[in-house]
Amino acid sequence: MNTNREEVLTRFSKLLDIMDRLREECPWDREQTLETLRTLTIEETYELSEAILKNDLQEICKELGDILLHIVFYAKIGQEQGAFDMRDVIAQLSDKLIYRHPHVFADVKAGNSNIVIENWEHLKTREKNGNKSVLSGVPAGLPALIKSFRIQDKARAMGFDWEEKEQVWDKVDEEIEEFRTEWKNGNQDRMEAEFGDLLFALVNAARLYGINPENALERTNKTFISRFNYLEEKTIKQGRSLKEMTLGQMDEIWEEAKKNTKNK
Repeated sequence: MNTNREEVLTRFSKLLDIMDRLREECPWDREQTLETLRTLTIEETYELSEAILKNDLQEICKELGDILLHIVFYAKIGQEQGAFDMRDVIAQLSDKLIYRHPHVFADVKAGNSNIVIENWEHLKTREKNGNKSVLSGVPAGLPALIKSFRIQDKARAMGFDWEEKEQVWDKVDEEIEEFRTEWKNGNQDRMEAEFGDLLFALVNAARLYGINPENALERTNKTFISRFNYLEEKTIKQGRSLKEMTLGQMDEIWEEAKKNTKNK
């Protein structure tokens, strides 16, 4: 696909014009604020994520458009408040990309992506308005599973990591035993704490072996949904109810579902 840069700029300029008019003439668009858009932006981000997981390129294109709309919307509101506009958004992003890629725009050498990531984290802490610490760059509002992965990844970029990835399994075994101990003691609060440590260790293992834990868990979620739907549909066709069946009867159909569905 050939992309004409001039056409892209023309279409982007038209988008800005459309937003200007919407803020003036549309009652709903005129009422929106940074706060009211926030939850909608989160929703759009998840819809983009779902399209990516499905590898639906047409849907990805559509959802990217929705995300772009929100960016333009925020910039318009910032302009109205005299705080920033789209020019500032683009300028700051361009300056940041140039600054954090000295191996491209300066004379720094980076032979692989690991070095790029390490340089990126170092440079972020040196920026005037950058993160005060490495982990301060991890948004507090991230879902816990994604947050733990990002925390570990940022720590790794600073050299805080296992010497050998196989060592992580000793930590996983340790956390399992600590959870079992608290389970036997019946201490619910300590059980929760130790289970969190176990999950954190498993996320670490996933990272070390090149697995995205969020994608892995979502893959399992989809597999479970597919197999449970098979179980439910099969029982309905038989005129039975899941609540009236024994676990053994359900397991029999579940095994059948495993043979007829694939872990995608």
